[in-house]
Amino acid sequence: MRPPTLLLVLLAGLTGACTRFDTVPLPRAVPPSVDVPEWAKDAVWYQIFPERFRNGDPSNDPTVDDLRGSWPHLTPEGWQIARWTADWYARAGWERAASDDFYLSVQLRRYGGDLQGILDRLDYLDSLGVTALYLNPIFESPSLHKYDGAMYHHVDDNFGPDPAGDRARMAAENPVDPATWTWTAADTLFLALVREAHARGMRVILDGVFNHMGLRSFAFEDVVARQQASPFADWFTITAWDDPATPDTNEFAYAGWLGVRELPELREDEHGLIPPIRAYVYASVRRWMDPNGDGDPSDGVDGWRLDVAEMVHLRFWQDFRAFVRGLNPEAYLVGEVWWEEWPERMFNARPWLEGDAFDAVMNYRWARAVRRLFLGADLEPGAPYGPSAFARELRTLYEDYPPEVNFVLMNTLGSHDTDRLASQVVNPDVRFDYRAGVRDNPAYRVRKPNAAERTTQRLILAHQFTYVGAPHLFYGDEAGMWGADDPDDRKPMVWPELTFDDEASHPLGLERPRDAVGFDHDLFAYYRTLVHLRRASPALRRGSFEVLHADDATRTLAYARRFGDEQVWVAFNLDEAPHELALDVQTTFPAAGHTPARSLVGRTVRDVLSGETARLERATLTFPMPPRSARIWMMEE
Repeated sequence: MRPPTLLLVLLAGLTGACTRFDTVPLPRAVPPSVDVPEWAKDAVWYQIFPERFRNGDPSNDPTVDDLRGSWPHLTPEGWQIARWTADWYARAGWERAASDDFYLSVQLRRYGGDLQGILDRLDYLDSLGVTALYLNPIFESPSLHKYDGAMYHHVDDNFGPDPAGDRARMAAENPVDPATWTWTAADTLFLALVREAHARGMRVILDGVFNHMGLRSFAFEDVVARQQASPFADWFTITAWDDPATPDTNEFAYAGWLGVRELPELREDEHGLIPPIRAYVYASVRRWMDPNGDGDPSDGVDGWRLDVAEMVHLRFWQDFRAFVRGLNPEAYLVGEVWWEEWPERMFNARPWLEGDAFDAVMNYRWARAVRRLFLGADLEPGAPYGPSAFARELRTLYEDYPPEVNFVLMNTLGSHDTDRLASQVVNPDVRFDYRAGVRDNPAYRVRKPNAAERTTQRLILAHQFTYVGAPHLFYGDEAGMWGADDPDDRKPMVWPELTFDDEASHPLGLERPRDAVGFDHDLFAYYRTLVHLRRASPALRRGSFEVLHADDATRTLAYARRFGDEQVWVAFNLDEAPHELALDVQTTFPAAGHTPARSLVGRTVRDVLSGETARLERATLTFPMPPRSARIWMMEE
C-alpha cells in the first residue's frame, strides 16, 4: 500500500545576502509508482566493512592461499595475519620484503574480521542507536574488499566458523543449480546474524555486485580452463581466446570493469544481464531474502545496496525491483549512482528513482553541498558559497527526485570509497573522491583531527541528523577514526577495550606528527545523542523542511522541521564571531484551528546540544549563537 505523501517545503524567493524564505509547496506531483519502504524513512544506517570490523573468531582467519586470485597476486614468504592494533602505516617484515610500495603491500593484509565479530558487537550498535546495517560484500571472494565475488550464493568461508568444511560443501555443488545448493557454516552464521539484528529492531541489507565477478568466480575459472567450450563462455565479453596452436600464453583477453582485469564484467544485452546470469542472480537473491523458501521474508535480508548501478542497464534494475518486491514488498533498494563525470558534474540519479528501479541512492550529491558550506571544499578558486547558496542547492537536490524518495536517501558523508569524514575536515583543499589518496596526493594530511576540526565535524553531524533523509555512518567514524581514501579509510575498527600503537609512520616516508589512536568517548557520546534524538523525533525523520534564515555576511543558517504538532528549529553559526538570531517561527506552526500566537507565545524550548533554554515571545525565537556552534531547539512538554 502506497504511504501518504509528505509535503516537503523548501526554499523560495532567494534574494539578497539575508533572506526570509516563504513556505511554498513544490510544484511537482508524486508518480503513482513511487512506493518507498516506510521503515527506511526512520533508518539510521551503519555501514560495516566486515574484514575490518572485528575478529570474533581467530580460528577462521585467512591463510596466504586464500589470497590467490586477488591483486597484487603475490604470496609473500612469512605472510601472516596483521596485528589489529598496530600503527596502520608501519609495515611488517614480510610486507617490506614483498614491496617497497606501502600501497601495494597493504592490499595483501588481512585482519581476520568476520561475522562473529559483528554478532559480538550488535549490543554496541544497539547502544549507539543505529537501526539499519549495510554490509559491504560478504560473499566468497579472495580479496579483502570482496567486490571480486567468486559466487553470490555463499558467504565467504573465512567469515564463518568452518572454512575447510565450507569449501568442501561448495565444491560438491553445481553452482548454477539451486537444487544442489546447501547451507554452509558461514551461511548459517550469517542468517543467525540477521535474526539477532532483527530481534534488536535493526534491518540488514547486503551489497549486490552484479556488474562483475572476480578471477576466482566459478564461471570465469571455467572459461579460462575450457575457453570456447565452457558453458559460461557467453557470461563475459571475451575479446581474444587462447590459440592452442601457438605458444603465446597471453592471448586470452576480456573486458573488465573500468579495465580492471581482476573484475571481469558480466555480459549484458538490451535488457541488462543476459538470461543465464539473471537466473543465477535471481536465485541467489531469493536465497538471502527468503532463506526458508516459505514465502515469509522475515528471516531474510531487508534489501540491497547495488554496486556501480549506472553500469548495469536500467531495464535490468526495473525487472530486479519487481522481482525483489515480489519477495518482500518492504524491501529497500539503494543504488550507487555517482561515478559518471565525477567530479566535474554531479550525476543526477533521477532515472533510477522514478519508482520503478531504486528507492534511493547513496546521496553523495548532498555530501558535496555539505562539504562546500562547512569546509569550503570542492569550489572553484574564488567561488563564493555561503548559507544562501547552500539553501539553493538543497532545493535543487530535492526537486531532482520525487518527494517521497528524499526521505529515504542514504545521506552519506563518507564510505569505503572516500576518505573518512574526519580526514575530509582536515583536508578541505582535497576534492571529494578525487586525488583523495596519499599516493596520488603526497600533501594529503594523514594526521588526526585537532580540536577545532572536531568541532567542524560536530557541526556537519548536527546538520546530517536534522536534515531530510536517512543518516549514514561509516564504521568507526563515531569512535573517532580518520583516514584518507581507499585503502586508508579501511583501517581496523578502534574498540575501547584495545590498546593501539600510536600512528607515527607515513606511507611515503614523509614527516608527520605522532598521533595517539584510541576510542573517542566524547565523540561517541555526541553521535549517540544525535542518533537517539533523530529516533525520538518524527519531525526529523518525516517532517517538512523550511529554511528560516540564511545570512552570508554572518555565515548563519537556520531551518525548521515539522511533523504534526512537533516543531524542531536548527541553527548554525559558522562564523568565528558570535551572533544573535531572531527567528520568526509563526509560519511553522501547523495546528489547524489554532492561532500561532496563542499556541507558541510563552512556550519554553530547549537546545538539546547545550541544554540551554529559551522562551518564544510573539512567535519569535531569539537566542545567542557562539562562534562555530549549532543549536537544535525542541519544544519542552
